[in-house]
Amino acid sequence: MKREKFQSRLGFLLVSAGCAIGIGNVWRFPYVAGQNGGGVFVLFYLLFLLCMGVPVLTMELAVGRAGKKSAVQSYRALEKPGQKWHIHGWVCLIGCYLLMMYYTTVSGWMISYFLKFLNGTFSAGMNAEAVGAVFTNMLADPKEMGLWMAVTVLAGFVVNSFGLQNGLERITKVMMGALLALILVLAVHSFLLPGAGEGIRFYLLPDLGRATETGLGSVITAAMNQAFFTLSLGIGAMEIFGSYMSKQHTLGGEAVRICLLDTFVAMMAGLIIFPACFSYGVQPDQGPSLIFVTLPNVFTDMPGGRIWGTLFFLFMTFASFSTVIAVFENLLANCMDNFGWSRKKASLVNGIFVLIASVPCVLGYNIWSDLSLIRGGNILDTEDFLVSNLLLPLGSLVFLLFCVSKWGWGFDNYLKEANTGEGLRLPKWLKGYFRYVLPLLILIILVQGLI
Repeated sequence: MKREKFQSRLGFLLVSAGCAIGIGNVWRFPYVAGQNGGGVFVLFYLLFLLCMGVPVLTMELAVGRAGKKSAVQSYRALEKPGQKWHIHGWVCLIGCYLLMMYYTTVSGWMISYFLKFLNGTFSAGMNAEAVGAVFTNMLADPKEMGLWMAVTVLAGFVVNSFGLQNGLERITKVMMGALLALILVLAVHSFLLPGAGEGIRFYLLPDLGRATETGLGSVITAAMNQAFFTLSLGIGAMEIFGSYMSKQHTLGGEAVRICLLDTFVAMMAGLIIFPACFSYGVQPDQGPSLIFVTLPNVFTDMPGGRIWGTLFFLFMTFASFSTVIAVFENLLANCMDNFGWSRKKASLVNGIFVLIASVPCVLGYNIWSDLSLIRGGNILDTEDFLVSNLLLPLGSLVFLLFCVSKWGWGFDNYLKEANTGEGLRLPKWLKGYFRYVLPLLILIILVQGLI
């Protein structure tokens, strides 16, 4: 079967960035920045993105582009006879399924809130208790959560069933264009709110005093974690897009562009949220409830809040759905490469499987709410822990060691692939950093996440 290709370089960059741009950018980034003192955290985040995120991203893309298949078959094509690196390809596949088993539910929450603002469920002057009750009632209703999870799953596999160019690439271009337009409109609106300047200063101006209060060590490790997790590296989600790439451009240049798009959306999300929070006297460090409880309170107090709330959750829906369809493509490509299935068959089988496998996460908030798993967390918390704290860092370490060690593909082969084409070239002197420093940084993230 002939390998599909992206129609354009822009398509590759938008789909890859769409995979990276998700709930981690527009939900997790602002509240982690808020909890860690704002500006200093942002500064360290950008630093770690450059020295950790970009290198590991080039490695995932290199394995995909050189192997021209999904993770299992790419490893098989590049590993030496008798080696077993390809086993990690199956672990990547499990990680993608596990991620979608809860991500589809949270994506469904975004659709639900978009419709709630659109139909007037959130009205001007609602008190904080009533706003909080909307989220509580949604979690308690398995039918509502199940419906929007199912819509997310079915819509995602229908899009992907049309193929790489006609489905994933075409829809992502439209969604990403709309997402970037929405984010600019929302950011300009936040800038114009009374008292917005205080929020912008908190967010963008480094204040060592604030960072010291939180604990500089905590701020640095939180920035390292966020920079690492924002790109969803380690489970082959990016590797698959490497397999669809041309050899016209170097991987270093493409990785930087993907990171810039990803970072732009994360930074702009903060520029929407922080001025709004400070303008209405709300602390932007409310943790996961920031999006579904704190911000709706701000919107209900704001002139025209119903419109701004609708636009914000439409933006959130696009951000989360772009990740869903990108990871679904990975699932389909694995089934087509490993089992020889057609795209239609892979879409049907995976659609049914992911739909069923996502039900426990929905029930974990209501019917199975008494279920306590890893660290006393519910089903979503447990699935997220396994992906974020275990599979992402461990998987990134495997990709890294495969690319730079003599027992894997080898640094010279990786560097040759990464530097093929026009654009930014990685220097050979990075070998020592890639071999000894980068694995240590990833191990720190892994250990910290487990303890």
